[in-house]
Amino acid sequence: METLLAYWSADALKVNGLILLHLLGALAVGILIGYERSYHGRAAGLRTYALVCVASCVLTVINGYPHMWFGGTGHTPPAADPTRTIQGILTGIGFLGAGVIMKEGFSIRGLSTAASIWMTAVIGVVIGVGFYGAAIFAAILTVALMSGVRSIESSLPHETVMHVSLTFLRDHKPSAEDITAIMSSFGYDVTGWTFDLINEGQRFAYHLVLRSTGDHDPAKLADAFAGLKGLVEFHLSPNRS
Repeated sequence: METLLAYWSADALKVNGLILLHLLGALAVGILIGYERSYHGRAAGLRTYALVCVASCVLTVINGYPHMWFGGTGHTPPAADPTRTIQGILTGIGFLGAGVIMKEGFSIRGLSTAASIWMTAVIGVVIGVGFYGAAIFAAILTVALMSGVRSIESSLPHETVMHVSLTFLRDHKPSAEDITAIMSSFGYDVTGWTFDLINEGQRFAYHLVLRSTGDHDPAKLADAFAGLKGLVEFHLSPNRS
């Protein structure tokens, strides 16, 4: 019982409180940087950056208090090096996290899930070395970021980026000015162009990068594409995940 109480001693609680302050700072910085990326329609947004920043912080800061590991009881054998174990855990979790990241066209999905898996491993490490208060706080932050922040992130001002490919019969292809006008009528600015002559010169393809402020219904844009004369095929892929 005395050993268990050592994890909640006055010294242990003080150290956990200091760790919590570090985590709050990391959370604020991660949210700030993540929102900048989210605003510009990048796949890795607010949640991903916040989770990565907090996880990195907690792993770093616990190394500043090695005398309080395992409740400050000094049960670690002299020849043991827990940091090697931690390194091995995080290396393995990196492979697991990579397995949930999927690329669908130009969109990347699963980054927040991968970050949450890494964060879960970090919380396990922090529990393992005995910083229960910090682990509980990190778990609360993770749940809050994964469950409540997505809707908040979507409601904040942001840009939407989409990739569009349009393939026309060569003799019926519209001009670039006509394509730009169509996109503008739906609230999109064309920020990038690629042109391809394919199928032995029989078809002409436009590859566009579209950007707009706020959310627009891509289905309306798809309906407009379906009515274009000479259109053989099109592909529309929002970049936000």
